[in-house]
Amino acid sequence: MLTVVLLLVHAGVAALWLGAMSYSLFVLQPKIARMCDGDPVRIEDAERVLANGNRRPVLALVTVLWLSGIALTGLAAADGLSTTGWLLVGIKAVLLAVASGLFWWVSWRGWPRRVFALPAELPGLRRRFRLVAFAMLALVGAAAVLGFVGGHA
Repeated sequence: MLTVVLLLVHAGVAALWLGAMSYSLFVLQPKIARMCDGDPVRIEDAERVLANGNRRPVLALVTVLWLSGIALTGLAAADGLSTTGWLLVGIKAVLLAVASGLFWWVSWRGWPRRVFALPAELPGLRRRFRLVAFAMLALVGAAAVLGFVGGHA
């Protein structure tokens, strides 16, 4: 029963993070750009308002993802995790560590840089943020796929 609850929490939190990133990248950001007629300063103002206060909830999601993953690994190890299982866990951990590191950069380095950027710097910073967001989406998505494959291997 504990394993089922942990799996639901782990998969649910991963789905929330993936869904939030996907919505932001594919729906929200393009719509903001259209609403602001492509004006980088207006786009930045709108994105700053929407991003305000999001760091803690995402940090909570990432923390729960790590803790539930560690707990699931402990339960699987107690049941005798295979070599393939350990390999998948290791790869997932690396993917999540890199995604967590990118989230750290966005939160504590990238946003302060954007807040104090000159208008001419904004388009370049936004492009960099999009690249980082796509990388995070790919990393978390790949980890989710490996979790599904690992659960059925």
